[in-house]
Amino acid sequence: MTDFRRVTDDFTTAPQISVADVVEAKAQGFTAIICNRPDGEDPGQPAAAEIAAAAEAAGLTYAHIPVRGAPGPAEVEAMRQAVDAAEGPVLAYCRSGTRSITAWAIGQAMSGARTRGELVSLGRAAGYDLSGALGG
Repeated sequence: MTDFRRVTDDFTTAPQISVADVVEAKAQGFTAIICNRPDGEDPGQPAAAEIAAAAEAAGLTYAHIPVRGAPGPAEVEAMRQAVDAAEGPVLAYCRSGTRSITAWAIGQAMSGARTRGELVSLGRAAGYDLSGALGG
């Protein structure tokens, strides 16, 4: 099973997940999955469509918001909208979880939902360093 890293009660990140992890995500109460990994980034990774089909079969909503490098304004906004639209806890993943938490955190900071300090602390607790991504 993949390492699910709870950031808040409503947002969790993970490295690349498998179809079996989708079933586990449903069992843990997640209502939505967001993939921030572009297809074809690594030869062995499951395609976004494969995870999307598993999510749909499990009754979870799914969004594919691929991020290459640092998330730009379009990816940050798409991430914010997908998280806001979720009807419960969200599991977001990429290769390591870093792009997922970064896109989420930038959106949180830009909207004023959380302070930079709070986001850096939440990231650190989940095993991510957001200090560079959030500036200052």
